[in-house]
Amino acid sequence: MGLFDRIGRVVRSNINDLVSKAEDPEKMLEQAIIDMNEDLVQLRQAVAKAIAAEKRSRKQYEEQESEANKWQQRAQLALSKGDEDLARQALQRKKSAADAAAALKPQVDQQKSQVDTLKKSLIALESKISEAKTKKEMLGARMKAAKANQQLQEQVGNLSNSNAMSAFERMEEKVTEMEATGQAAAELAGEGGGIEDQFAQLESGSDVDDELAAMKAQLSGSSQNQQALPESEQPSTSEASTESQTANQDAASDSEMDAELEALRKQLDG
Repeated sequence: MGLFDRIGRVVRSNINDLVSKAEDPEKMLEQAIIDMNEDLVQLRQAVAKAIAAEKRSRKQYEEQESEANKWQQRAQLALSKGDEDLARQALQRKKSAADAAAALKPQVDQQKSQVDTLKKSLIALESKISEAKTKKEMLGARMKAAKANQQLQEQVGNLSNSNAMSAFERMEEKVTEMEATGQAAAELAGEGGGIEDQFAQLESGSDVDDELAAMKAQLSGSSQNQQALPESEQPSTSEASTESQTANQDAASDSEMDAELEALRKQLDG
């Protein structure tokens, strides 16, 4: 490949790249519709000229036919009057007009065909322009939507990299740290307890101790009263037997009570 060929290819590629970058779809569509409207104007002018030419030719053709018919009638009139020479001249004029009409007939037919073709082309071009306008509106709406989406994506990308998002993230971390600190302080306060909690525990414990001491005193007084009874008041054999059974039952009850107390201790210890 020669040097000039390579230079030419580089120049063409750069020009094509500049043209591609300079192309605006909306402007290109608008310009295309403008060009099509200009073509429509020219086509309408051509159709109008063709119709005018076809009308002129048809008028000339009809005039020649009318002239031929007129001289035909005059020839018949002259012949009916016995003037053959005048009738011959009239027939010669008729022939000239008929020949002119015959010569104009193909031209009239051809012009009529051209007018019909131009009218069809005009209708087709008008339809294409209407379709192009509709497509332009649709493509314009799609292009606006695409640009809006592109701008939105760029803004979202910029927002994700902006300082505002970093500030939100820092504030979120700070709030999370404050929540953790407050939770830890609450747990420590629950474990150590304040002075109010300690006094409340002492007061509740004092009530339990007082009730326990009263129960012990009641049990001790019952035992001393039983030991202080005189011999006359000691129970008889049958009473002793009954009391023995009662004692056994009381012992069983005491065993069950001891078992329940032991279970209670285990629950309290657990």
